Amino acid sequence: MSDNESVPTSTFRTILTAPEESLVQRFFRYKDSSTSMGSRLGEIAKAEGLRNEQLICAVGFNHHARLITEIMPLLGYATFEELAKERNNVFTTDIYRRLPLDDVLAIYTAVKEDPANLQVMQYLLKERLEHVEQRIEETVNSMIIDRYKSEMRTVYNEGIAGMDFAEARLNRTDSGFRALLNEVGIIVDAKIIPAGDIFFRNTILPEEKRRLMARGLIPRDLIEARLNDENTPADERPILSEFLRPKR
Repeated sequence: MSDNESVPTSTFRTILTAPEESLVQRFFRYKDSSTSMGSRLGEIAKAEGLRNEQLICAVGFNHHARLITEIMPLLGYATFEELAKERNNVFTTDIYRRLPLDDVLAIYTAVKEDPANLQVMQYLLKERLEHVEQRIEETVNSMIIDRYKSEMRTVYNEGIAGMDFAEARLNRTDSGFRALLNEVGIIVDAKIIPAGDIFFRNTILPEEKRRLMARGLIPRDLIEARLNDENTPADERPILSEFLRPKR
């Protein structure tokens, strides 16, 4: 199976969301395999029509899998913790290559239903985004950028990213990726932080504030208060004044 070959994701989602009994039945079909333990993952992945990395993540993010110790040796791992370590590495470093965007989005939808997996995901997310953003800086690849935008919308809309995550993103002064995503708008739409709160922050770019005002999310009295604040940066003032001018 080539790296660029399109892989159906229905099997991935089935394994990702399967109940305990279904997981056991699915993988016990391979218990009589003569393949060595280290090679079983590839054999099973091929039989299931998946890449190795897809199978690792589908099982690894299924919240029942950590309780089913007997299927781990069938996949070539001594323990779930060993598989989870490999899962974490795949999820944080693969940039839509072996693990397609649809699978990444399916993982977010699945983990939000399980507190333990959600906590792990919130830890992994920061590292994953660092890899994605680094790849974008290196390649300026439009396909990666489009997938990154879809992923980030899902991260906020599915509740994967909470207040702490949003605050960290808004506090960054190197906000090029935030502007690229229109991340401020996504955060507001996801009802994580109110538009008025964001509007008064000096870490938010004037153009980002323009977008909030253009959507009618900032009342006139708040714009006036911001303009009258002596601490408001000079490059922001023309934009504020523009929205206060009478409409012709």
